[in-house]
Amino acid sequence: MSVQYPRGRATAGEKPGNEPEEVKLQNASKQIVQRAILQAVRQVSRESRREEERTSDNPGSFQLGVGELTKKHEKK
Repeated sequence: MSVQYPRGRATAGEKPGNEPEEVKLQNASKQIVQRAILQAVRQVSRESRREEERTSDNPGSFQLGVGELTKKHEKK
């Protein structure tokens, strides 16, 4: 008589046939995360374009460049 061990990560009380369900859940989770990241990137991109348009439409506006503010404060 040979001893057979369950494949995958089956634990006590878990049916050995649940691996495909776990894979489905993992794939669904990956898709949710990918969609959320893509949506966030698109939103940041839209906001950046709006900010560029807003500042370019107002040529009289004055903006400090990155680092200029800190340079002024470092001179103390």
